[in-house]
Amino acid sequence: MPATLNPYLNFKDNARDAMTFYQSVLGGDLTISTFDDLHAAMDPSEGPLVMHSQLTTPGGFTLMGSDTPPRMEYRPGNNFSVSLSGGPETEDELRGYWDRLAEGATVSMPLQKAIWGDTFGMLTDRFGIAWLVNIAGQSGQGAAS
Repeated sequence: MPATLNPYLNFKDNARDAMTFYQSVLGGDLTISTFDDLHAAMDPSEGPLVMHSQLTTPGGFTLMGSDTPPRMEYRPGNNFSVSLSGGPETEDELRGYWDRLAEGATVSMPLQKAIWGDTFGMLTDRFGIAWLVNIAGQSGQGAAS
């Protein structure tokens, strides 16, 4: 198995909702394990929280996430984004992801032609996660290349 790099998102008591939402956007198989499932709860309140979840999509994306238990610091930040990108052949797929992510989101830059020639947009979804979508122009020489 090759090494992989994928986002791992932390949530405060809504990881199940967020990961289920991402599955509805991206498709694929979602596994969810709670602290109780893995016999790792240090306090009864942690039991139903998500200790680990993993979404594996047909397109090869892997997204992981968990709840942050009360005993750990939860500090949402703005120092990361999840990026979805592809070429013209994936435009319909990427626009579909954008449309579904945009439901209940704050769009900071609409999905439209960017100055570098690609179609690009930015939003923060209803769970506070920043997403970037980039569809490379016909030349394939845009930001996604």
